[in-house]
Amino acid sequence: MNPNDIAQSIADGQTALGVEFGSTRIKAVLIGPDHTPLASGSHDWENRFEHGVWTYHLDDVWTGLQDAYRKLSDEVQTRYGVRLQTVGVLGFSAMMHGYLPFGADGSLLAPFRTWRNTMTGQAVEELNSLLQFNIPQRWSIAHLYQAVLNNEPHVQDIRYLTTLAGYVHWQLTGQKVVGVGEASGMFPIDSRTGSYDARMLALADERFAAAGLPWRLADILPQVLPAGADAGVLSEEGARRIDPSGQLRGGIPLCPPEGDAGTGMVATNSVAERTGNVSAGTSV
Repeated sequence: MNPNDIAQSIADGQTALGVEFGSTRIKAVLIGPDHTPLASGSHDWENRFEHGVWTYHLDDVWTGLQDAYRKLSDEVQTRYGVRLQTVGVLGFSAMMHGYLPFGADGSLLAPFRTWRNTMTGQAVEELNSLLQFNIPQRWSIAHLYQAVLNNEPHVQDIRYLTTLAGYVHWQLTGQKVVGVGEASGMFPIDSRTGSYDARMLALADERFAAAGLPWRLADILPQVLPAGADAGVLSEEGARRIDPSGQLRGGIPLCPPEGDAGTGMVATNSVAERTGNVSAGTSV
C-alpha cells in the first residue's frame, strides 16, 4: 500500500491495535488491513520487590499504556500525516497468571502478585492432591489458596479476581472476561466446555466454604471467552485512560484479553495440532 492509501485506511479505522504488557516493556503495535505493521510505541517498566512480593503498581500500568500509545500515535502522525482517532479492533495481552483481587467497590485488596512470585508452595501441594491436577505456583488459584491458608484478612472481601490483562480490559470496557488461554493460568479448564472445570471448582469451593469464605469461585473469577468472541467495546472513559489528549474515540470493539502464551503461539503460527512454540523470554 502506498502512504496515501495507508493514511486513508487509518482514518477509516481499517486497522487493528494490539497492546502487550510484558515483563519489562509495554508494547503497542498498529497493523493495516493486510496485517502489515504501520506504527508502534513502547514503554519500559520494571517489577518491584516490596514487602516480600514482586509487584507492579497499578498507576504504572496506566502511565505506561499512555506513553506507549502516545509514541505510536505520534509515529502515525509523522509517517502518514493523519491523527489516530479510532481503530477497527483493539486487544490486550499481558504476562499470564498473577493475583489481582478486588473488593465490591472496585478497590485492589492486596498488591498485584506477579508470575514471578514463588510463595505458594503449601497451596500447590494441597491443590495438587485435592484436584489431582498439576497447579503451578504462579497460577491465580495458587495465590488465592495460599492467601486463605495464610489467613490474610482481605480474602473475605474479594468480589473479583483477575489477571493483569483481565484488569486492563475490565477498566476499559466494564466487562469481566478473559480469553480461554488466559483463563487457563487462573484455574484448570475443561477442554470440552471451554470454561473452568466444574468438578474441580466444586472441590475447591468445599475447601473455601470450610474456611468460612462467603463466595464461590464461579462468582469471583472472570467469564471465559473463546478467541474471536465479542468482549465489549471501548468506553469513552476507557478511551481517555488510553489517550488523555482526547483524540481517541470510544466504541471500538475488543477481543477477549489473553496471556503471552496465546499471543506467542499466534505470532509463531503454532496454533495447529502437533505444533508448538518455546518462550525464551523472562522466566523463573
